[in-house]
Amino acid sequence: MSVPTRHRLGAATFLAAALAAIAIPVPAHAALDFDLVLPAGLACDFDLGLNITPGEHTVTKEFTDADGNPVRTLTAGRGSALTFTNVSTGAAVSLESNGSVSTTTFHADGSSTVQSTGHNVIILFPTDVPAGPTTTLYVGSVTYNASADGVFTIIGSSGQTRDICAELDQ
Repeated sequence: MSVPTRHRLGAATFLAAALAAIAIPVPAHAALDFDLVLPAGLACDFDLGLNITPGEHTVTKEFTDADGNPVRTLTAGRGSALTFTNVSTGAAVSLESNGSVSTTTFHADGSSTVQSTGHNVIILFPTDVPAGPTTTLYVGSVTYNASADGVFTIIGSSGQTRDICAELDQ
């Protein structure tokens, strides 16, 4: 499953690296059980544990301008399998590795626009538009802007959506 989320390039490995860069204190037992824990209010209304099993069949191609600056990336293939867990209750949702294609266009102001098709998970924080916390699987297409300071704005989507937080909060 490819994962364009809060962290622009769209691959699950980039999600893990970008989210891991956020210094979030978590209980010692939670850190041992998950690849990443997002605290309540950030991705869901509860602490959300995330396990990522990297896929083997994702390819990223970078396109540059005449000066060698990246202007666009194209990521395609089968990304990572993901398991989301409500840390408090232990309820879990697992998503198999499925196909997706994401094109990220980089703008001069440091922002980017991401157009994704296939199976994609997007995590919206309270600072995003629409405001999170939400963790949503999009099956179809989704387009969003990412500002230079990391604020995501969903531009549009088509197809089906699956609210991972709602499933884990039952």
